[in-house]
Amino acid sequence: MDTTNENPLEFNSRIDLSKLQNAVAKIKEELGKIIIGQEEFIELLIVSILADGHSLIEGVPGVAKTITAKLLAKTMDVDFNRIQFTPDLMPSDILGTSIFNVKTSEFEFKKGPLFSNIVLIDEINRAPAKTQAALFEAMAERQITIDGTEYNMAPPFLVFATQNPVEQEGTYRLPEAQLDRFLFKIKVAYPSLEEEVAILERKHQQKVRNEEDLVSAILTAKEIKEYQETIKDVIVEDNLLRYIAAIVNATRTNANLYLGASPRASIAILEAAKATAAMNGRDFITPEDIKKIANPILAHRIILTPEREMEGLTPEKMINQLIESIEIPR
Repeated sequence: MDTTNENPLEFNSRIDLSKLQNAVAKIKEELGKIIIGQEEFIELLIVSILADGHSLIEGVPGVAKTITAKLLAKTMDVDFNRIQFTPDLMPSDILGTSIFNVKTSEFEFKKGPLFSNIVLIDEINRAPAKTQAALFEAMAERQITIDGTEYNMAPPFLVFATQNPVEQEGTYRLPEAQLDRFLFKIKVAYPSLEEEVAILERKHQQKVRNEEDLVSAILTAKEIKEYQETIKDVIVEDNLLRYIAAIVNATRTNANLYLGASPRASIAILEAAKATAAMNGRDFITPEDIKKIANPILAHRIILTPEREMEGLTPEKMINQLIESIEIPR
């Protein structure tokens, strides 16, 4: 008779997630050297990397949108470019252009700044529609077609874009098709009183001139690819697949919504939930993982009816109401 004393409640992961968890902890530690607070913002950005999705970051000036995304890119040993979008920016300014080579008597394609691993686009809504549209193919298919020739983006290829929701003069609103390319729309709030005091204390005690030099690279491109492959093995029960579909389907049948989310949103929830579970050391997703990431995935993919918008209902509140109305799988 086997007398081995086993705990039936003990959880043994079927996937080795220790390296992934350790890497995420180190990234947070590196960012914590400079960034105070913004835990949810940082966590969503890391999820977007693991889920191989782009992120739109929205917040008023001065809440560390750009610096956080820039520092996160610095924790990865990959190519990084920052592009400041302006009203006079042309598609060729970001994609590249063909230049005639006198020596070879042929045109040569000179790649633009979009050809990088991590691309930070500052104030994406400042560029006109044709320049915004130049991102479509690159973001959706990880390739760019110039003069009939396809150029593949080297993996990982991720776009972090920022925008200011307050200032409207001289901006061009992103169309729904463009918004749908972003895995997350992350809203960055003001810090709490305690966090702001800590920010001031750190600034007052700052000795180094360039704090960004304190951040070290943690991940290589190979490791990022490895972790992105790892989360694909996270287990998802059939009832949770139905739960995701029910949430997204509810956005299409609700009378308060003019436009609901597409199947791309369902896939985004699935992939982001897998990444969230893996970051927490689990090889399976739970309803809480889905509820945690549903709002930043769905809120920018729905449009409220004018009547509800005038009443003060926001997309975020609407998504929360929809989630609460759907029975959680047991």
